[in-house]
Amino acid sequence: MMQGKVYLIGAGPGDPGLITVKGMKCLSAAAVVVYDRLVNPRLLGYIRSDAEVIYAGKSPERHALKQEEINALLIEKARAGKIVARLKGGDPFVFGRGGEEAEALREAGIDFEVVPGVTAAVAVPAYAGIPVTHRDFTSSFTVITGNEDPAKPDSALDWDRLAHGGTLVFLMGMANLSQIAVRLKDAGLPGTTPVAVIQWGTTAKQRTVTGSLDDICAKVAAAGVTNPAVVVVGRVVALREKLAWFERGPLFGRRIVVTRAREQASVLAEAIAALGGEAFEFPTIRIEPPADWSALDAAIGNAQTYDWLVFTSVNGVRFFFRRLRELNRDIRSFYRAAVAAIGPGTRAALEERGLVVAYMPEEFRADAIAAGLKERAAAGARVLLPRADIAPDSLPRALAKSGFVVDNVVAYRTVPEHRNAGMLREMLRAGAVDAVTFTSSSTVKNLVAALGPGAAELLDGVAVASIGPVTSATARELGLKVTVEAKQYTIPGLVEALAGYFGGTGREGQPAADFQGRGLG
Repeated sequence: MMQGKVYLIGAGPGDPGLITVKGMKCLSAAAVVVYDRLVNPRLLGYIRSDAEVIYAGKSPERHALKQEEINALLIEKARAGKIVARLKGGDPFVFGRGGEEAEALREAGIDFEVVPGVTAAVAVPAYAGIPVTHRDFTSSFTVITGNEDPAKPDSALDWDRLAHGGTLVFLMGMANLSQIAVRLKDAGLPGTTPVAVIQWGTTAKQRTVTGSLDDICAKVAAAGVTNPAVVVVGRVVALREKLAWFERGPLFGRRIVVTRAREQASVLAEAIAALGGEAFEFPTIRIEPPADWSALDAAIGNAQTYDWLVFTSVNGVRFFFRRLRELNRDIRSFYRAAVAAIGPGTRAALEERGLVVAYMPEEFRADAIAAGLKERAAAGARVLLPRADIAPDSLPRALAKSGFVVDNVVAYRTVPEHRNAGMLREMLRAGAVDAVTFTSSSTVKNLVAALGPGAAELLDGVAVASIGPVTSATARELGLKVTVEAKQYTIPGLVEALAGYFGGTGREGQPAADFQGRGLG
């Protein structure tokens, strides 16, 4: 048996977008993933479906695995011929014990590679609007572990040198914050020296408290800030008032549930994160091939008889072309047909496959679509409509009413998915959700089914955000109050509506309560 290999990967400090391209590549190739507490759980969505996932998180209060056990685990899995991703918060060689793990692997004769990550020492202050260097303030910075007790007589830290250096960045220093302040003042730093404490940096839970060496402890205690936090000491902290950017996002601090299928959730989740929000992915549907391909196969067999191909979703495009390939056919079989797309996402999916879209309606209502197509088609034109198994019949009825001959065939099916429903119920009861997004009628139906009896009561007080009127109608039929509806029935339109609502035109007040559920904290 060939021996495996271990990749010691830095995941960055929290924002999943801060992992490197190489880190993502190694993570997605691994057969075993061993991850830490501060790794954003969204990164776990990029691992192989057959990968073994092992939690090895440590906190000041408890350890899931001791360091010696982690070392032994990495060696065991690599000796079994596995490619192992050891996913660590920040950078593995900056107070991440990556050096200890690398030593253990080398001593055991295990091949390994270090994939550096973005360290919290630089990224977290940056997300708080604090540059660790600035030519008007300082040309150097020092990264210090905050775990070592400053009160120890034999402390390895040279406090006199630290007090006369540049910016000081303490990682994991909350437990010793008061002693750190005392030792720095004793070493000659003025009590007025600016200090920032940044909790959960680079995430939607980021909180920043600023003060001075004299009063930072009292301010942090009053704000209830705890670990994980980064402490920054130095004049550059004063730049925060001018340079803070991340916390000004319209969705900052908001936890928003994304109910799209797992394959498509990332687009919406990334858009939410780009505006400072935290997306909690709770897929309510899974997209699968139809149980029976016969209707689509028959349509493909009669390809030359169609005047129009009308696609209503990206999934419809994806599965239609998949079936063409499986039947050893291609789009040239439909040489007579013009192509229509419902929505810009569907249009983009078609254009990526080299097709010219002859018609995309401005309004995505069934009667408007039919009216627009009627202006462009001859009477009695034949239309192929490849869609989901549970798609509403309003569009084929409107097309038939307008004189078209419609073949409404199943190209894919949506299967309910209710994993983590218990966690979501707990989050809703705890007031830890600000909004729930719905991008189709099926996502509404399946979320209500997943939550079970009392779903409407659980969602009372939570912003219900719908992508358009059809989805909103389904939500209301099931007893939900629609708070936000996109003006443009697209993912960007939905995000824009959410940003407008939370950015000042909608509900005011504090973000939802924090929730330290498994896989979230």
